[in-house]
Amino acid sequence: MPRGKKFVFHRVEERIPMEIPVLIDGHRRAPGSESTFTENVSARGARVVSVRRWEQGESLVFASRTGEFRSPARVAYCQPLQGDGFAIGIEFLEPKRAMGCSIPR
Repeated sequence: MPRGKKFVFHRVEERIPMEIPVLIDGHRRAPGSESTFTENVSARGARVVSVRRWEQGESLVFASRTGEFRSPARVAYCQPLQGDGFAIGIEFLEPKRAMGCSIPR
């Protein structure tokens, strides 16, 4: 790509601001589930707050605390938050059965 040109990324689906209590599991260096919450969701993924730093591409299991939803996923990005913690973008690996079925479109 020539210098000066920027790639513009357009999301396929709208994110919906929604705080949902969830569990994420599968961190390579810190075993066990982390109880946390989403900041926003879509049918294909979610943005989650974590106390752990995750690596891009890392596999995890994402589940609602109620047990109604569970999906294998991968980390799309991990950004440090002001203060403590990280915002991680999670991509569901099985989007057809993803949380989108319970999210208004």
